[in-house]
Amino acid sequence: MTYPSDSLTSFADLAARYIEDRDFVVEVQRRPSSAAVVAIHGDPIERGVSRIARQIAGSDHNLYLLEGRLPALNYEHLHLASSRFDDPRCLELIATCDRVVTIHGCNGLEENVLLGGLDEALKALIAAALAEAGVPCQTDGHRFPGRQPANICNRGMTGHGVQIELTDPVREGRLEPLVIAAVRAALAA
Repeated sequence: MTYPSDSLTSFADLAARYIEDRDFVVEVQRRPSSAAVVAIHGDPIERGVSRIARQIAGSDHNLYLLEGRLPALNYEHLHLASSRFDDPRCLELIATCDRVVTIHGCNGLEENVLLGGLDEALKALIAAALAEAGVPCQTDGHRFPGRQPANICNRGMTGHGVQIELTDPVREGRLEPLVIAAVRAALAA
């Protein structure tokens, strides 16, 4: 199935088709931290992602959110691929961060967290914290490797970050608070 968002090539393209503060909103919170939590597919583009990103960032870490405001079909219209996402506000925020974590929602019937991105050290810290909390996760061999240098998770100061994909049962399920605590602990390590 093809969606209108499949033809989006950049944030400028999205902003030319849709009106900010009516069809979508952007939130940027700057904090004195070397870490940023980014959700380019915030609610309702991917359900539950905004809430999770805000809780991971807390009052400690930088935060960037893009959320949909269309009356329906937000995913179909506003889902810009991670490797094409280039909002200057987001790029400016993460340019000073040595740790970038992006939060996404993905389809799946099982409770699972899929970790991707080029920051192998941070990915290992997050995987260890998730394992300690009893949260199933995969660090490779899944459909969201996030290894392209153009992926927004890899565009921070160091050129590598972590992409976190949360299946439907994890978001708003019993594991959600454990995931939030695990990622926060890894960012604090």
